[in-house]
Amino acid sequence: MTRSTASVRGLVDRYIEATGRADLLLEIGTEEIPARFIDGALEGLAAAARGTFAEHGLEFGAVRTMGTPRRLALCVTDLRLRQEDRVTEVRGPSRQAAFDAEGRPTRAALGFARAQGVDVADLEVRSTPAGDYVFAVRREAGRPAAQVLAEGLPELVARLEFPRTMRWGRGDFAFVRPIHWVVALLGKDEVRFSVAGVASGRCSRGHRFLHPGPVEIDGPSAYVATMEAARVLVDPAARRERIRSQVEAAARAAGGRAAVDETLLTEVTHLVEWPEAVTGRFDEAFLDLPEAVLVTVMRHHQRYFPVVDEAGRLLPAFVTVANGIAGQAVRLGNEGVLRARLADARFFHDEDLKAPLAERVERLGEVGFVEGLGSMRDKVERVRTLARHLVEAAGHPDAAGLPAASGLPAVVDRAALLCKADLVTQMVRELPELEGVMGREYALKSGEDPAVAQAIFEHTLPRFAGDALPDSPAGTILALADKLDTVAACFAAGIRPTGSQDPYGLRRQALGVVQVLLKAGLPLDLADLVDRALAGFGPAAPNAEGTAPDREPDRASVRRDLLEFFSARLRTVLDEAGISYDVADAVLDRGPGAPVVTLARARALQEFKDRPAFADLKAAYIRVSGLGEKAPHARVAAERFTEPAERALWDAFQQAWAGGARALERGDYGAYLETMAALRPEVDRFFDGVLVMTDDPAVRENRLALLRRVLEAMNAVGHVGKLVGP
Repeated sequence: MTRSTASVRGLVDRYIEATGRADLLLEIGTEEIPARFIDGALEGLAAAARGTFAEHGLEFGAVRTMGTPRRLALCVTDLRLRQEDRVTEVRGPSRQAAFDAEGRPTRAALGFARAQGVDVADLEVRSTPAGDYVFAVRREAGRPAAQVLAEGLPELVARLEFPRTMRWGRGDFAFVRPIHWVVALLGKDEVRFSVAGVASGRCSRGHRFLHPGPVEIDGPSAYVATMEAARVLVDPAARRERIRSQVEAAARAAGGRAAVDETLLTEVTHLVEWPEAVTGRFDEAFLDLPEAVLVTVMRHHQRYFPVVDEAGRLLPAFVTVANGIAGQAVRLGNEGVLRARLADARFFHDEDLKAPLAERVERLGEVGFVEGLGSMRDKVERVRTLARHLVEAAGHPDAAGLPAASGLPAVVDRAALLCKADLVTQMVRELPELEGVMGREYALKSGEDPAVAQAIFEHTLPRFAGDALPDSPAGTILALADKLDTVAACFAAGIRPTGSQDPYGLRRQALGVVQVLLKAGLPLDLADLVDRALAGFGPAAPNAEGTAPDREPDRASVRRDLLEFFSARLRTVLDEAGISYDVADAVLDRGPGAPVVTLARARALQEFKDRPAFADLKAAYIRVSGLGEKAPHARVAAERFTEPAERALWDAFQQAWAGGARALERGDYGAYLETMAALRPEVDRFFDGVLVMTDDPAVRENRLALLRRVLEAMNAVGHVGKLVGP
């Protein structure tokens, strides 16, 4: 031990002694974990740790997680070294029942004491608002944290969840990858336990090739520096920034700048423990290929960072990140692999261009879509039909959000016919990420209208979170039609997302529908769109159980489930827009509606909640809703009014509705809510002077109908009852 190390340890020892707290380190060493699992694993580790400490009564400070492909680490500061003593008090029988006249304990007292595990002589009599009662007081001394952790940490590890797990050895333990070592330190002391047959200790492992031997960890505070000396950067944030810096420097040395994709950067961060950037080059002749092909091969298949010039044009260079071992052999190996992949891509591209894109449409009949729902060729025809309806709906005067486009119906129909044709090209079969991208490329080279080619590309948007949305009118229509058909088809066939399983990307597709409608400003009702999409399957389409004996009941069930699914996606959008949960509940009470309108109603309702008039609307709603919800209908007969107050409310309501209807028509939902709030005085006078539940059934029903009519009007923007609390 060096003098500096001894000095640091002495400071740590004095801190622990003075505060009764110490830092905790838990490192789970494994075989290489898939990069896509690591972020979720670290989040789960932090959540499981907080739950374990709370469950066992251990106070703690900050919780931090770190990790590499070979380890998941938990670092906790200021963990209390002993549980708090716990005092449990349980009230028992009354004093009168617990003791007889001579003060001797009765059977009730004896039984209570025995049940609580205390001596009857230790029962305490206390005064309560209900009288004198006996109490059993149990005092439990807190246990040392080391003992508690020895029991709790194996449970914590076993509690972690992953998209996929493995079993090894005797097969009685499942984890993301086999566990090879466990480090558990509380301050300078080891926490002893065993998990998956591996005993904990203080020895970690360094980099697999650069420092393959065991690495002794002196304590939690020394963990990061000790592992760095063993050529392991355990902090993903630090590793990520080192990769970014190295890649950018390597690209500059190659004569350009790195095109750093953040998703790729995250993946590479979780692929290496000690990053070393390596620059490679490829034949300039490959730059004749479409840029998307080059970028897809480099990013998605080889995990390379492309290099571009100042104008953003690709250069014949790339940067890869090796795991600790760099050099000429690594560079040459990566260049050889890329050269072979690009040569394949050139062959696919040239072969695909031997036939126009339109000639490939009929081959879609050989490609299955969803089991029981035919081929991709069948899907194309459904998309064409749905797109025609959307063109008509978007051309309605109420749908002014979609820019006018010359010949839009013809462009949409042609693009719909060709939108899936690239699925049978060799390029897209090899690189599925290029669906739509190559469709646009091949459409242009086949002489198709550029507007058609652009719509073919845009029909796949958005492809992932944060992706671009369609810009062109035809692309907007086609993106909606394709996504609606996919979601409806899967629901009709009984395919629904469950937990993390969503093989058809239905959540993304449904969210895309909502986002596209909002961007285009199209006030199209999702209920109508769902009906149109389901109609494309005809009466023989499979139901939610995969059979088709009786369409009507099942079609209604599928429709309901679809609208709930879209409502959940729209709720996400409302949350991201800053809409509170109760307002989202209010506007989604009757389904998603038209997302453009629903979002506008939500914003108006959220703003109205802060106005003084909201108190009037709330008070009036509470009085009206109690009886208004009981009315079987809202048909009001003015000739049946017998009291001035009920006629006054009816007159005030009709006047308010006349102005409110105009406000609804122009989308001024705030003004509409003001008109409804202004009804409060007449509502109060009505309830103060009118007996609603009179003996005369005709008068009673008419008064209930009046209240129901007012109630329905109050809920036109959103269900006010969701905002007034219990």
